[in-house]
Amino acid sequence: MHNTAYIAMGTNMPHGGAAGADLLRQAVRALRAAGLQIRALSGVWQTAAWPPGVNQPDYYNAVVSLDAGDRSPQALYRTLREIEAAFGRERRERWEPRTLDLDIIAMEGFVGAFGDLTLPHARMHERSFVLAPLAELAPDWVHPVLGKTAAELLGGLPGGGYRRVDDLAGTGR
Repeated sequence: MHNTAYIAMGTNMPHGGAAGADLLRQAVRALRAAGLQIRALSGVWQTAAWPPGVNQPDYYNAVVSLDAGDRSPQALYRTLREIEAAFGRERRERWEPRTLDLDIIAMEGFVGAFGDLTLPHARMHERSFVLAPLAELAPDWVHPVLGKTAAELLGGLPGGGYRRVDDLAGTGR
């Protein structure tokens, strides 16, 4: 079974001597080590911390497309949480700095609420840090509820605040 999932990755704190794009490359390797088949990788995008006005370092963000196989959204979510924990992620409060954030932004064939998950991600269409790498990776991906492509959704947001700074090469494509 092929089940395409789009995973948003973000980091603004170092872990284990790695930071920024290097940490995201390590996260891609961790996804592979967890048995997830990576299909495609966006570049790395630098964005201001969210929400606007928080006093935090900039984020480095990317999106990966992967084959989730026969995993349910909840099973994929659990796998992502385990990877985050291995990267030192602690969930204490909303909007806090993080070593690694992995979010399912969309999963083929799944629309609606699945336990603690809502697919597609409930606020992805408001966030350039998700849409810029998604529009690079899959500009023609269509939001199943809003009916707009990733590129159209990004184009509907105020410009600026994000820039492509690196790629995820060196992750064993």
